[in-house]
Amino acid sequence: MFDALSDRLEAVFANFRGRGALTEDQVNDGLREIRLALLEADVNFKVVKAFVARISERAVGAETSEALNPGQQIVKIVHEELVNILGRMSAPLELGSRSPAVIMLAGLQGSGKTTAAGKLARLLRKRGRQPLLVACDLQRPAAVQQLRILGEQVGVPVYAPVESGDPVEVARDSLAEARRLGAGVVIVDTAGRTNVDEEMMDQAARIKAAVDPIETLFVIDAMIGQEAVTVAKAFQEAVDFTGVVLSKLDGDARGGAALSVAEVTGRPIKFASVGEKLDEFEAFHPDRMAGRILGMGDVLTLIEKAEEVYTKEQADDMQAKLLKAQFTLEDFLAQMQQMRKMGPLQGLLGMLPGVGKALKDVDLDEGQVKQVEAIIQSMTLEERRNPAILNGRRKKRVARGCGRSPQEVNELLRSFDEMRKMMKQLGGTKGLEAMKSMRGMDPQDLAAQMSGIDGGGGLDMGAFPGMGGQRAAVGAGARGPAGGGRPQNKRIPARKKKKRR
Repeated sequence: MFDALSDRLEAVFANFRGRGALTEDQVNDGLREIRLALLEADVNFKVVKAFVARISERAVGAETSEALNPGQQIVKIVHEELVNILGRMSAPLELGSRSPAVIMLAGLQGSGKTTAAGKLARLLRKRGRQPLLVACDLQRPAAVQQLRILGEQVGVPVYAPVESGDPVEVARDSLAEARRLGAGVVIVDTAGRTNVDEEMMDQAARIKAAVDPIETLFVIDAMIGQEAVTVAKAFQEAVDFTGVVLSKLDGDARGGAALSVAEVTGRPIKFASVGEKLDEFEAFHPDRMAGRILGMGDVLTLIEKAEEVYTKEQADDMQAKLLKAQFTLEDFLAQMQQMRKMGPLQGLLGMLPGVGKALKDVDLDEGQVKQVEAIIQSMTLEERRNPAILNGRRKKRVARGCGRSPQEVNELLRSFDEMRKMMKQLGGTKGLEAMKSMRGMDPQDLAAQMSGIDGGGGLDMGAFPGMGGQRAAVGAGARGPAGGGRPQNKRIPARKKKKRR
């Protein structure tokens, strides 16, 4: 997400780096490029105008910092203004003490309301709440069935007494059903249209009056671009929503809707759908999203995802193994399986500062990860714990067991050795102390600290399965040319047998 905007802004900042004091002309040239980058990202032109004016006022004025050079100062100002555009502060759901608390979803047809309802129900259930999904989209074919399927997948009951009729009556009756089931939260999925029209707005307003929701969330497709402002204003006038859900954010390389809606409506973005899977649904944090746009990564979200998967005992045990260089293939397999629970590997690595851009053209194939798992699972417990005993005969047995070639087994072992070296670096005192101090830090400080954890070297992508020996620069002091690793599929010459005399 935001790839096109991030690339354009990175090019602008590159022109500022290494300069002394910036002249007004140089600042104006940079602001012109920023303006074009935002417009090309489909950000509303009024939002762009106000955004650039604020940056100009701060950059050309007397605002300076002894700790930052002029180029860094521009990046700092842009980051702070991006945070302001995106809503300044995180805005969690306000469910209050009422039971059941009603959340109503509104938006155009195709914006992703029904899927967002399922994802939100899963998130609330994970937080210990008992939600009830209510099917009030009685116009779109199969909408009720879609919600039923989503309810089954996330383990949440669905109230769908009819597939046609009056959605206002269904919404009103759902409150009694929630009390009967003991559900503390009711999520109402409403109908939409392909365009804003009076009938749709009237229906949404009547449903809202019937259930008196504590939260009304406007769901908008992140790929809608400039039209986001018009649609958002129409829904704000009709139902006066309390927050925004950005859907399909993973499919938008520009990000214009995200940078327009909060600024124009004054309502916070509360959630973002960052993938097709039901668990790819995140609370929206303006400061973290601004960091992603500017290539600073999102380490705090990565830490939170890890905390959802790892227990404290598991984390402490792995930390001890890293420090003592006792990271085995058995641990490697367990880590890969745990990481897959956290989400797609490309998305996770992209949250590390500098890594997302380096991985942009790298294909992280989940199928290759499964192949690695198959190879390790074909080994005995002793071989996983002590890979050094894997001689030629054992490697052939492992290869036969998983349907791979001995060369692929050798390649995995090489990658594992490189991974262990890298993990040992990340597990050193410097890395651990950096991780402990990350909470509450400014994203720019986070990016600077993370870039130094590996001692200024590069992240060898050959250490990850399926990366083909590519080397990505991580941090300002990274060294080493791209593609510096050995090609993954390089054949190992066969050893010639000596003839007996």
